[in-house]
Amino acid sequence: MKKLLLLGGSAQQVIAIETAKKLGYFTVLCDFLPDNPGQYHADKFYLVSTTDLEAVLKVAKDEKVDGVLAYASDPAAPTAAYVAEKLGLPGSPYRSVDILCNKDKFRAFLSENGFCTPKARGYDDTASAEADLRNGVFDFPAIVKPVDSSGSKGVGRIDSVGEISEKLEYAMSFSRGRKIIVEEFVEKYGYQIAGDGLSIDGRLVFRCFANDHFDPKCENPFVPVSASFPYNMPAEVQQKIHDEIQRLLTLLNMGTTTYNFDMRIDKDYNVYLMEVAPRDGGNYIPDIIRYCTGVDLVECSVKAAMGESLDNVKMTPYDSFYAYYAVHSYSNGILRSIDIDEKVKSTIVEDHIIVKAGDRISTFTGANTTLGILLMRFESMEQMLYMMDNSEKWISVKVE
Repeated sequence: MKKLLLLGGSAQQVIAIETAKKLGYFTVLCDFLPDNPGQYHADKFYLVSTTDLEAVLKVAKDEKVDGVLAYASDPAAPTAAYVAEKLGLPGSPYRSVDILCNKDKFRAFLSENGFCTPKARGYDDTASAEADLRNGVFDFPAIVKPVDSSGSKGVGRIDSVGEISEKLEYAMSFSRGRKIIVEEFVEKYGYQIAGDGLSIDGRLVFRCFANDHFDPKCENPFVPVSASFPYNMPAEVQQKIHDEIQRLLTLLNMGTTTYNFDMRIDKDYNVYLMEVAPRDGGNYIPDIIRYCTGVDLVECSVKAAMGESLDNVKMTPYDSFYAYYAVHSYSNGILRSIDIDEKVKSTIVEDHIIVKAGDRISTFTGANTTLGILLMRFESMEQMLYMMDNSEKWISVKVE
């Protein structure tokens, strides 16, 4: 039986373990959390950090694995690429994956290669970043992010001099490598673009774009609360986005890999590749895409990691309307109830709420503070966009 090493055993990563087992592979899991749920699904578990390159490489050698996969994990993606490269396993170049997973390196690469990208600079201390902001290197508003976090954790918008110190320190607190990036704010046209894709030998053969939705009432208003499919822009705009992604993948010599996208266009349809992460999206985005298109990107991820053929994956139009919705709280406290309008319940196709009444919950500041995910189906684009933009009209989280 061939072996697959999986990096990360959170609740949302269990699906990759189960998919690998369904495909007939022996599953080996690494995770640094002793209470991760994935360990109860994998065939073998190691209490090892997924960002410790040499420790994970040792596990891979000891287990003689045939593939390695960091499903839906930005921090672990470079580790998977490193191990695969060292052992000659399927994957994309470690250097390329490292560029895609570190925001400062990614911005520099985009700039060097003529992509539309905001002016940006990386810092390993907040004092230097603060000096640049105070001295006019960046105009306000400016965006600050940890270079190596995922799920929008630590992202902040700086609108004035008085906010500089607090926002920089907040972003730095979420960086594993103690490094942040400051960049100019890009005004978007229409919705920010989300979605996932798949390249085979570096060619983008499949992509499914979505509309990102945000809740301005959240403590961190830069964390998406929903992605709705399909993206509501014309085909020619979507093709332009596709072509820019393809140019990036070609320059990076990417292999057979799944991706999670975060992009913007401006009023002139210039494409800004904010993030092209070499892994599947979280928040059950691959499940939504499977409902829409029939393409199972979780299975694609596993097969790609094991070097199996994916020649049957095709991109075809679809006429259904699906979205995920991240249930979230505006405040800390004890959860009293999550109330959903009865008329809306028929739109819910999967309920992945992970909290119950009496649990202590936190205000929504990143993907790690989500109370759960709802997968929903709609009758029209108009209904879908309205409900995702106005969720307070049909769902309420009550906290004591």
